[in-house]
Amino acid sequence: MGYLEWFLLSILLTITSSVALSPPTFLAVVFGYFLGFQALPFLLFINFGAISLVYLLYKYLDFRWVDSYLNHHQKVQNLLQNIRKDELKIIFFAKLSPVLPFALTNLTFAVSGASIRHIVLGGFMGMLPRTLLAIYTGSQAREISEIINNPTGDFTAQLIVFGLVLVSVFGLIFVMKKYFKPS
Repeated sequence: MGYLEWFLLSILLTITSSVALSPPTFLAVVFGYFLGFQALPFLLFINFGAISLVYLLYKYLDFRWVDSYLNHHQKVQNLLQNIRKDELKIIFFAKLSPVLPFALTNLTFAVSGASIRHIVLGGFMGMLPRTLLAIYTGSQAREISEIINNPTGDFTAQLIVFGLVLVSVFGLIFVMKKYFKPS
């Protein structure tokens, strides 16, 4: 497959990633298997295309029903307001986590009213380490079935993923704890 085909596939996967049909970290493993680190531009396109698509769809389509639903839940409203106070830090730590759902976090940040600039910048800083790790994992696989049958075979990769989860969780706790103190 040539670069044009990979680019066209990336356009399709941008759409599927934006609606939670294809997880970008898994795509990074598969792209890494076939392209190695040459996959990075395609994956950045997929990630930022999906982030932008979710943001634009939320801003320009009629999603008043989401806002109406959220307005009935004070805790959710408080969370969304708190995201706006430290949005860049929260977006960074949320995107750093390999366990938080990509499309759901994109929608949450759009609903919160976070700026697209912070969503893209925080998303880039947070997603880059896990994307590079996933590309590396894919590039090191001898067979794609090895990844499927033994997704955590590389101990170094396990440590890095565990580290990303720890930094993400503790970072989010540190940033958010000031907003959830009892009144």
